[in-house]
Amino acid sequence: MEIKNHSGVEYWKKLVVILCLGWVAIWIYRTVLTPIYPEIQSALGDISDTQIGLIATFYFAAYCGGQIPASIVVEKMGQKLTLLCGFSLFTIGTLVIANAASINMVYAGSLLSGLGCATFFCSAYSLSGEHVPQERRAFASAIVNSGSAVGMGIGLVGSSVLVKNMDMAWNNVLYISAAIIFAMVIVFALVIKPNQAAKHATEAKADTNTATAAAEPQGTSLLKPELVAVYFLYFCTCYGYYMIVTWLPSYLQTERGFEGAAIGGASALVAMIAVPGALFFSSLADKFKAKAVKMVVTLEIAGALMLAFTVLSPNTTALMISLLVYGFLGKMALDPILISYVTERAPKVRMARALAVFNLAGMSSSIIAPPLTGLISDLTGSKAIGFYLSAGLLVAGAVFFVLINLRASKKPEVQTA
Repeated sequence: MEIKNHSGVEYWKKLVVILCLGWVAIWIYRTVLTPIYPEIQSALGDISDTQIGLIATFYFAAYCGGQIPASIVVEKMGQKLTLLCGFSLFTIGTLVIANAASINMVYAGSLLSGLGCATFFCSAYSLSGEHVPQERRAFASAIVNSGSAVGMGIGLVGSSVLVKNMDMAWNNVLYISAAIIFAMVIVFALVIKPNQAAKHATEAKADTNTATAAAEPQGTSLLKPELVAVYFLYFCTCYGYYMIVTWLPSYLQTERGFEGAAIGGASALVAMIAVPGALFFSSLADKFKAKAVKMVVTLEIAGALMLAFTVLSPNTTALMISLLVYGFLGKMALDPILISYVTERAPKVRMARALAVFNLAGMSSSIIAPPLTGLISDLTGSKAIGFYLSAGLLVAGAVFFVLINLRASKKPEVQTA
């Protein structure tokens, strides 16, 4: 407590800013290639949509697989050193893609980048949980998460303008991305305090030893119905999100007639509108915590409708309205509410593990959505079914989530009777 008070408000504010910038760097990388898939296909030879979709699959497979090992490294080495090593590997992976002469080299670079990025989630949210005041955590979480929307916008617009409008070679945007990632290595080194991370790791280890007896009987609580429901719901939410992130630029170009910077610009608007949505709904969730389940279900159903309307829209105006409403009500708005839902229901001694499973459930969809949508496109000649599938999953997740919570809400009444 003395260290926390001594570091004061300024340190946690700095952490929120640099963690937000960390997401910016990650999402610039994640989206910088999507508007220029046709150029990559042309440069690397006869590459199908399914093979292109696998670029994201390799990245997210490594990202998901690295979650648990990364959390162990954080406990032993601290957040700062973990982030420095992770983002250094991230930089190397990006440079491998920039120098790729074949699709297999792109896959290799994606694997390295995914492993490097896997260190961020557990490091970032353990840092914020350690230093951000509890009454500010939901709003601070929304600010940190907004970095993904900002990075997504920069990546989509930047690569569209540089490659399609200014005729820059596609791999040069990867060199720029690598420079941004390496800049974050320097920022982490300068701002994050290693003694705080080491202290946290020591305390966490001590707490684990003293709480072992209490934790053992609650081991299965990570799989109690309410948590399983939110894991599945997050999978469904992220499926639609990563389908949009990966394939929206291509869909707009090949099926809706968008050209040049308009491709990245339209996609970036979806990302940018998510920022005020996240801030609005995170503050709303803090005020009306008792209505969190209703809010989640409403947002999920609305998001499903917007995904379906995107395909059904008869003109560009209707299409953009559907996409913007989806962006405002989608994953970014839901993240703070769902994270709060998990932390309130998971046992405290298993909190980090519950959040890791939650994140893993959501991110596993990112392994499936890109290649499956690509396969659907190869088989049908359109990505429309991919949008309908995403909308259907959102409805399925919302229905399962509300049924489990209704069942859980009735248990105390039965016990009392």
